[in-house]
Amino acid sequence: MKPISYLSAAVLLLLLSCQSETNSIVNNKQENFFNWDSATVYFLLTDRFHRGDSESSRTQEYKETAVLRGFEGGNFAGITQKINEGYFSDLGIDAIWLSPFVEQNYDSTDEGTGETYAYHGYWTRDWTALEPNFGNTQDLQQMIKAAHQRGIRIVMDAVLNHTGPVTPIDFKWPDDWVRTDPTCNFQDYAGTTSCTLVANLPDILTDSENEVELPTFLIEKWKNEGRYEQEVMELDAFFERTNHPRTPSYYIVKWLTDYIKEFGINAFRVDTTKHTDEYIWADLKKEAEYSFEYYKQQNEDYQFENEPFYMVGEVYGYETSKGKDYNFGDRSVNYFDFGYDALINFEFKNDTKNDYESLFSKYDELLHDKGQYGGFLNYLQSHDDAYSFDVSRIQPIKTANALLLSPGAIQIYYGDESARPLQIEGAVGDANLRSNMNWESIEQDANTQKILKHWKKLGAFRKNHKKSLALGKHQQISSSPYYFSRSTKEEKVIIGLEIKEKRKNIVLSDKTLEKSKWRDVYSAIEAEVIDGVLSFETDFETVLLERIR
Repeated sequence: MKPISYLSAAVLLLLLSCQSETNSIVNNKQENFFNWDSATVYFLLTDRFHRGDSESSRTQEYKETAVLRGFEGGNFAGITQKINEGYFSDLGIDAIWLSPFVEQNYDSTDEGTGETYAYHGYWTRDWTALEPNFGNTQDLQQMIKAAHQRGIRIVMDAVLNHTGPVTPIDFKWPDDWVRTDPTCNFQDYAGTTSCTLVANLPDILTDSENEVELPTFLIEKWKNEGRYEQEVMELDAFFERTNHPRTPSYYIVKWLTDYIKEFGINAFRVDTTKHTDEYIWADLKKEAEYSFEYYKQQNEDYQFENEPFYMVGEVYGYETSKGKDYNFGDRSVNYFDFGYDALINFEFKNDTKNDYESLFSKYDELLHDKGQYGGFLNYLQSHDDAYSFDVSRIQPIKTANALLLSPGAIQIYYGDESARPLQIEGAVGDANLRSNMNWESIEQDANTQKILKHWKKLGAFRKNHKKSLALGKHQQISSSPYYFSRSTKEEKVIIGLEIKEKRKNIVLSDKTLEKSKWRDVYSAIEAEVIDGVLSFETDFETVLLERIR
């Protein structure tokens, strides 16, 4: 894999020239303030999001698959198009988390759900190549550049735990690289790490200390592609610099972090974290930070030069409120000691079933005690969680309110903002959760447009008041009607949810706010605090107040 220093001078000049455009495109009221603890992350499956114009495609015949279990055509160019149209910016997105984009299995498998191809990106064939169905290197480069120009970071989904399934035409990794049994029973640490997640999904020997050679199939593939010498030279340099043993894990560490060196990727979302020996994650983070700094040095005008590399892990079932340790039964692991800045929080979706105040006050407490709880990333829907908050999509407004107005970092799943269906006729299992983005509804359906407009208003408000809304101190003003504030020393915002009365009367006990003037961003109405009451009329049930004087 070629690092950025091997790109042509023309491409480098193009990258560097984008800084002035970036400064004009990115604009919000807090001078582009950003902190991963308050980030708004948009997670999408490339294959299911949008198809744009690209000449890159894999030329092979595909078997007929079960519903939504083959490649549907989404690609890097489609994401780029939506970035350039301002779709993500309008939602206040700070970072796009891409499903894995390395080269996938060629063949399909049928594990009881019908013929399935690796459209999702989690069945790796070659970590050093891109999945041709999504596009080529130029397509990926253009997408990342477009995002970065608009102040949007890129999160790469990093899979180190396993390869793709064994098929008649795909590579079979050598026995000194992978294990194919036993299947995990999840009863203890060994039953979670030293095993295969499911049958026929080879597990990388991350616990192995034995040095291994490159698989013959990979050598032959690289030679056919004319890059064998380059890949071997880079591997030799990596192992000489790091002094890591040539075990399976460290080959993959090198291959994953190459994408940071080449493209300036800002973060990893690490797949199947608890299924891999934890020490490797600390080394992955260290090499990621090294590669991030390398990219910055090669690109002096990189707009994220003062930001750290971020790593968030998927420890399936992890609940933030239980503290940093994850309990396997026979032992516990604190992943924050092994390079992680945050973990995906699996309890938020259940907490959202409660009232808003219970939800917000809980995460206000968790956010402001990182020493005990660590960083978290909250979500309500995802690609593999059949127990998501609103699978039937009957509560899209509450989904927006709970997620976008919650303290801390959040993850929007593509189509949350447009009530994309998560139950598809004929689909089985997680294929339901991975339907195609509902662009037609967004363009033509009035109700979908109304939902999306609500998401955009909340998303923009969150973006413009990130310090106070996502990181500030939460305080309830009244329970019925429900008003609350979020504040720092510098700023306060006031929010009302599900306010049925047309006349909004907000009683404020803080005497220093007397005569202060506010704008309700949701309705664009301005009002002044008189005798301790902020009063105005609007038909909307949502109130988003920012102080203007």
